[in-house]
Amino acid sequence: MLAFVTAIFFLIITPGPGVLSAAGVGSGFGFRPGLVYVTGLFFGTNLVALAVVFGLAGLVLAEPYVRTILLLASTAYLFYLAGRIAFSGSRVAFIETGKAPGIGGGILLQVLNPKAYAVNTAFFSGFGFLPSSLVAEVAIKFVIINAIWIPIHLLWLYAGVILKRLALQPRTHRAINIAMAAAMLAVVGLALASGIV
Repeated sequence: MLAFVTAIFFLIITPGPGVLSAAGVGSGFGFRPGLVYVTGLFFGTNLVALAVVFGLAGLVLAEPYVRTILLLASTAYLFYLAGRIAFSGSRVAFIETGKAPGIGGGILLQVLNPKAYAVNTAFFSGFGFLPSSLVAEVAIKFVIINAIWIPIHLLWLYAGVILKRLALQPRTHRAINIAMAAAMLAVVGLALASGIV
C-alpha cells in the first residue's frame, strides 16, 4: 500500500492540466472562485475514476472514431490552454476570461484531461493490495486518492493566489508562463505517446 500512496502523491502533484488550471484560476480570480472550480475538478476526476473502474472508459476508447474525436478535442483544448498560458502577457494569468470557470468548467477539463485517464488507469489497474475483495480495495483506493488529491489541489490553488499577490517583474511573469505552458505541452505529449487518449 505504501507504493500506492507514493504513486498517488507523485502522479497527482506533478504539473498537469488539473493542478495548473487550479493555480491559474487562483491567480486570475482569487481563492473563492478557485475553490468552486477545484470542486468541479474533484467531481470530474471522480467521474473519470468511476469510468475507469467500470470499464466505460475502455469501451468508449476502444471505438476508433470516438477515440479519435476525444483525442482531437483533448489535445486541442490543452494546446489552447497552453497557448493562453504562454502568451498571457506580462503578469501571471494562466486563464484570462471575464468570469471564473465554475464547477462545470472543472468537470469538463477533467473529462477531457488525458492525465486523469492515465493516472486513474494506473491507480485502479495496478497496486493491488487486497486480492480477497476487489470491491473493498477499490473503495479504499477512492478514499486514499481523494485524501491526497484534495490537499494537493488546494495547495496549487493557493500557490496561484500567492502569485497574484506578488509584484514580480514582467520578465519573471513571462518565464513562469512559458514554464507552465511547456509543462502542459509535455503532459499532452506523454498522453499521446502512452496511447491513453
